[in-house]
Amino acid sequence: MSRSLQPLTSVVPPSGDAAIWSQIRAEAHDAITAEPLLGALIHAGLLHHDNLQSALAYRFAMKLSSDEMSAQLLREIAAEAYASRPELVAAAKADLCAVYERDPATHRLIQPLLFYKGFQALQAYRVGHWLWTEGRRDMAYFVQMRCSEAFGVDIHPAARVGKGVMIDHAHSIVIGETAVVGDDVSMLHSVTLGGTGKADGDRHPKIGAGVLIGAGAKVLGNIRVGHSSRIAAGSVVLTEVPPCKTVAGVPARIVGDAGCSEPAMSMDHLIEMVEDGRRGTEVGDD
Repeated sequence: MSRSLQPLTSVVPPSGDAAIWSQIRAEAHDAITAEPLLGALIHAGLLHHDNLQSALAYRFAMKLSSDEMSAQLLREIAAEAYASRPELVAAAKADLCAVYERDPATHRLIQPLLFYKGFQALQAYRVGHWLWTEGRRDMAYFVQMRCSEAFGVDIHPAARVGKGVMIDHAHSIVIGETAVVGDDVSMLHSVTLGGTGKADGDRHPKIGAGVLIGAGAKVLGNIRVGHSSRIAAGSVVLTEVPPCKTVAGVPARIVGDAGCSEPAMSMDHLIEMVEDGRRGTEVGDD
């Protein structure tokens, strides 16, 4: 069951976006009380900011800066992106709520903002994608490179990723140039959305809304994965997947229905083994 956002103090925060930021600030104060040694990090990353987009721009800059590109320049790039495209902030809020609602290890909104490389890498990709659409291709490639180096997540800036996406653990994620990921998708670590050769053009998967992709799954080629489907851990998907189905194996084949209308929300990694009636387990290691 998904968890609704609840205020941490007796004061009821305003509704909507302000409620999320109010909760983040309350959690930040509580975290400093519990662990004073993190006070400088939390103040700089959260409490010194007036809104989520400012905090996101700061975190983007801190994580991706290097001797080749200063934090100040990167922060200005991210701030420009958020100012010109408010939908980037809306997507970040949806991603943040997705992690909070779907990951049982997440008990506070500040966890993804401060500590989760999946969430942070996804927000870095969003800035890189904005750069790509603005024609600033080399800077977009720089963001992709630094994201790969800092987080171990390699998302091409031309890829299209919807909102409300959760990338759990996020180690060794690869998403190719012409890939499309729909809204409300959940994926675990070591997922690849890749091509099948060196041919140019539209060559990467199209993932429908609400899909759950298990750890280590590889989806290859310009194929469609239908909405609300599930891909079992370790599977290699080479052919189209109908909506609301579960596929498993190498190469993957349909082994049953998805089991529910929103697999990416339920995060249910259990599948019925058609061959012998046994119930198998997908990797979900929280």
